[in-house]
Amino acid sequence: MNRAKNFILISPHFPANFEPFAIRLKANGFNVFGIADEAYDRLSPKLREALTEYYRVDDMNDYEQMYRAVAYFAFKYGRIDRIESNNEHWLETDARLRTDFNVPGLKSEDMEVIKHKSKMKEVFRKHKLPVARGRVITDDKDARKLAKELKFPVIAKPDSGVGASDTWKIKTPKDLDRFLQERNPEVSYIMEEYIPGNIVTYDGLVDQDGKIVFDASITHDKPVLDVVADHTDMYFFIKRDIPEDLRELGQKAVQAFGIKERFFHFEFFRLDNGDLICLEINCRPPGGSTIDLWNYGNDFDIFDQYAQVVKNNEFTAELTRPYHVAYISRIDEVDYVHSHDDIYRHYGDEILYDIVHPGVFAAVMGNIGYVFKTPSEDKLYEILDYISERQTTD
Repeated sequence: MNRAKNFILISPHFPANFEPFAIRLKANGFNVFGIADEAYDRLSPKLREALTEYYRVDDMNDYEQMYRAVAYFAFKYGRIDRIESNNEHWLETDARLRTDFNVPGLKSEDMEVIKHKSKMKEVFRKHKLPVARGRVITDDKDARKLAKELKFPVIAKPDSGVGASDTWKIKTPKDLDRFLQERNPEVSYIMEEYIPGNIVTYDGLVDQDGKIVFDASITHDKPVLDVVADHTDMYFFIKRDIPEDLRELGQKAVQAFGIKERFFHFEFFRLDNGDLICLEINCRPPGGSTIDLWNYGNDFDIFDQYAQVVKNNEFTAELTRPYHVAYISRIDEVDYVHSHDDIYRHYGDEILYDIVHPGVFAAVMGNIGYVFKTPSEDKLYEILDYISERQTTD
C-alpha cells in the first residue's frame, strides 16, 4: 500500500485566498503540514481542519527555526515529499529547506537565476529572446555612464526584488542624482532602458515533466510602478483568448528556464508596434486575486488541479475558457460618475464580489476593487469604462 505524501506548506494562511492549497491537498490524500508565525487558534477553521499538524515559529526569517520545524515533521512522519509556499517572499527559504532535506523542486543553486533580474536577462539572451537593454551598475560613475548610453528615461531597480518596490523612473540627470543620493547602499541595482508599452503576462502551471498544462495572460491598463507613484486607480483582466505571439514567446521562456511542477508568471512589454520584450520571470502564481480570476474565468478549481499534478502528474480539467474576468480598483480621492449602488444596479449579474483594501494594500490595489466576469469582450470594456468613469472638471 502506498503511503500518503507529506507536503509542508510555508505560511499556509497568507495570503488568505491561498488557503485552498492546503484544503485541496488534503482532499487529494496528502498529509499537509503548516509552518508559520501565526498563532494556531488564529488560523481559519477550514485551514486548521486541512492541516495534519501545525508548527508555529517565532520568526519565519530565522532559518534555524524553520529548519527545526521541518526536521520535527521529518522525524515524526518520515520523508518529506514537497515543501512549498507559492509565495515570492519565501522562495529562497523554500529552496534552502528543499536543499537541506533533499526534497524535489527548486534548490538553493537555482535561486540566482530565479531571483536576480540580471541573471534572467542572461537566460533570455542565451535563448535569443528579446530583452530591454541594461545591466547591473557598479558605482555612481558607472550609473551615469550607463544612463548616457541608454538615454533618458531609464529605470533603476534592485537586481533582486519583488514587484515595483524601490523602483525608480529616472527622466533627467537631476533625477539620476537623487537616485544615487537616496538609493540603498546595501542593494545592488540594475539599470535598464525605459520601455514605453503595456505589461502583459504569460502565466500558468507546468507538470512534473515541464509540460504546460494551463496558461493564461493578464493585461494591465498601466504599470504597477505608475499606479504606486501616481496613486491612481487601475484595472487588469484575463481574456478568454491568449494572443498567439505571446503564447509562442511565453512557451519558449518556460522552456528556457526549465520549470517543472510549478506555477509561473512571466512579464513582457507589449510595444506600440505590437512587438514583445521579455521583462522577468516569477516562479509562483501571480499575486493578488489573479489565481481566483483563473478559477472564475475557466469554471474550474486550479487548487485541486495543482494537487493532482503533484500527486499523479495529471491535469484533468477541460479548458473551455468561457469568460473574460477583470479586477478594477477605485480610490477615495477621485469623484466617479457612478456610485457603488449604480454599479451593482447595472452590472450585478456580472460582478462576482467587491473588496475593500486596508492601507498597506490600497497603494496598489485601490481602496476598493470589483471583480466581474462576462463572456462578451464588448461587455468587458463597457463595464471597465462604467466603473472608472470620472466626473469632469471645468
